[in-house]
Amino acid sequence: MKFKTKLITIVVAFLAAISFALPSQVNAANTDMVDTSNHNGLMTYDNYYDMLVHYGVKAVVQKVSEGTTYVDPTANYNLASAKQAGLYLNGYHYARYTTVEGARAEARFAVAAAQSAGLPIGAVLATDVEASEQANNNYAANTANNKAFMEVVQAAGYRSTIYTMGSWVGTKMLVDKGWIADYPYNTSRDRYTIHHAWQFRSDQQFAGSYGNFDVSQLYDDFFTANQTPSPSAPVTPAPSQPAKSNAASDTDYAQTGVFKPSATVNIRTGGGTGYASVGSYAPGESVIYDHVYIRGTYVWARYLSYSGRYHYVALGVNGGESYGSRSSNAQTYSHTYYTVRSGDSFWSIASKHGISMYTLAANNGKSIYSLIYPGENLDIR
Repeated sequence: MKFKTKLITIVVAFLAAISFALPSQVNAANTDMVDTSNHNGLMTYDNYYDMLVHYGVKAVVQKVSEGTTYVDPTANYNLASAKQAGLYLNGYHYARYTTVEGARAEARFAVAAAQSAGLPIGAVLATDVEASEQANNNYAANTANNKAFMEVVQAAGYRSTIYTMGSWVGTKMLVDKGWIADYPYNTSRDRYTIHHAWQFRSDQQFAGSYGNFDVSQLYDDFFTANQTPSPSAPVTPAPSQPAKSNAASDTDYAQTGVFKPSATVNIRTGGGTGYASVGSYAPGESVIYDHVYIRGTYVWARYLSYSGRYHYVALGVNGGESYGSRSSNAQTYSHTYYTVRSGDSFWSIASKHGISMYTLAANNGKSIYSLIYPGENLDIR
């Protein structure tokens, strides 16, 4: 009995020791703020709203610029989507400066990019200081350059702070109250409470959103001050509205995903409303795309039809309403299905999807003379 009692005591003590050694879920860092940039693609209302409701994210910090030549092409759209979902808006500039004059030039460029992207005055426009340019600079130079950048930003009506890695704080520059990146949370979680925010991971994933995200815990209201979020439900758009060309907003990038329209959208032969319409996708259907284009008024997704030709559908208005939901989980969609509507035929459905009507019929165990009925699901591939 004594041995058994002693053994139980040892086990309990051992388990207690383990519980103190492991990071507690109760004390885990809060996912208060998320970074977004072109690496995550275009973020929709649904993407941000899901972060808000299911993960507790309340603020976003969007990349707006880098150096003196690069403007993030997703900034306008992403900030508008985040605002619509009810998040606090902030921005950051990726620094390349090595001198005070260079820092001032980048600050002026960043302010112009932030204003163009719709970042509200009074929000945070941080300087992201982690590049090789700063690594090769000394403590005094980096400190003076950061100060010069923030002074220009603050004079324009934005608030500013320094984002950098924990190992650079006090070694490569002076950081009074900053936004500090240091992983993992179980070894760094108590070191940065004197700062505005702590970025504790860079591989957070959110259901329905594309890629990995940097997430941060906030320690004060610096990233949520001077704003009153006013969420609004997404508006059902009119896809047939003509687009006005705006070459300055044209950009594109590779991104694979699945688009599910919430309204009927036209399928076009090119990324613009001036191209011929060859069909449409309706709510309940989906399309796997491999490229995203911003063309003037609209954002377009490109996909390869079964005929070997590229077709395009509008994802939404650039900086405005979304026409549906997007997911990066394209690999789970091994089949494409179509719900038969009144007036459809094998020929019309096959033409829409760029496939032979004979192949379409065979995919469903039918011939081209078989009857099809409204509401019936056909396997396109």
